Amino acid sequence: MAFLQINYHSRVLGKATMMNVILPELDTNNNKKRRDIPVLYLLHGMGDDLFSWQRETNIERLLMKNNLAVVMPDTGLGWYTNTDYGLNYFDALTAELFQKVAFMFPEISQKREKHFVAGLSMGGYGAFKLAMSTDYFSYAASLSGALMHDFNFPQMFEMAPKKYWQGVFGDLDKVVGSKNDLFALAKKQSEGKAELPKLFAWIGLEDSLYPANQFAIPTFRKFGYEVNYQTSHGRHEWYYWNKQIEKVLEWLPIDYIKEERLS
Repeated sequence: MAFLQINYHSRVLGKATMMNVILPELDTNNNKKRRDIPVLYLLHGMGDDLFSWQRETNIERLLMKNNLAVVMPDTGLGWYTNTDYGLNYFDALTAELFQKVAFMFPEISQKREKHFVAGLSMGGYGAFKLAMSTDYFSYAASLSGALMHDFNFPQMFEMAPKKYWQGVFGDLDKVVGSKNDLFALAKKQSEGKAELPKLFAWIGLEDSLYPANQFAIPTFRKFGYEVNYQTSHGRHEWYYWNKQIEKVLEWLPIDYIKEERLS
């Protein structure tokens, strides 16, 4: 397994940016480079960065027995959105990063059924948004996700000032029904011909985002999504996300690496 830190210039953002990649290297049984490797895009939360999953969880250890590549992009505080202040983080992922990964790592699969996305908090919103806005992902997971369709209410202003949310989403009275509304995206995707991605969501009972998840999951199911929804005692912190990311990996349709034991 290799861990790579990649700096590149984003034409979409007009600035330098980074991604971290964890990549299986060899098939230890026949010493050949692996091909058609499934990939998980792992998204960080609000206040975190592309190193957070590596620092705060056992993700590298968990991947040692999985035939899975992981891409961890840095998306700032942009909520995986083309922001009102001019930085197009959504386009930087969908119209640029995916293509760069395909070019740099030809051993990573190009098949939708082998493309997955997961994230926590802001990244949970981003994971569902990317899966519902594109035909790129077959599985999407949210941990303590901000599964929102409306950002114009007091709870959000406790997390950050109203001006911040306006900078990201523009007029907050117009988010509902827009391309930033998860419910609107789910409805639109369900009315199309594409196969719907399978969804996983976990939220802690003590998490302030618990009510939002309780409201969102039945809505997604109403639109035809298969949702593996789990709750348990937990707060909005890494102690719980470290446990839950292991469950996400178990849920994904990936193969375990079988190695021959030395006699």
